[in-house]
Amino acid sequence: MQNILIIVQAPAYGSERMLSALRLATAIAAQEIETVDLRLFMMSDSVTVGLPMQPPAAAGGGLQQMLEDLVAHGARIRLCRTCALARGILDLPLISGISIGTLTELAEWTLAADKVISF
Repeated sequence: MQNILIIVQAPAYGSERMLSALRLATAIAAQEIETVDLRLFMMSDSVTVGLPMQPPAAAGGGLQQMLEDLVAHGARIRLCRTCALARGILDLPLISGISIGTLTELAEWTLAADKVISF
């Protein structure tokens, strides 16, 4: 089994880096070649992707559905606590299965990872 960590710092919308990160994560989660422990850690402006009620793909969104699918495949997704606090979203409801994480947790995930990918 491989441990893969994807760190995202790009905003949810405004560039394609978040979409690219989630597309790669989705492809990794869906593959059947090898069992993978997939973890995503959102930092900086990417933490807003964890907020619910985003528009579906047909309306120019679709990131929430991708996150929900990743959670359903067993991916662990955390939002940086400090980043969420700085953006005023620390106490807001999050998409089911996504939670607040800490830099200590990110450090542990990084040390346990076979591969770290950053967007």
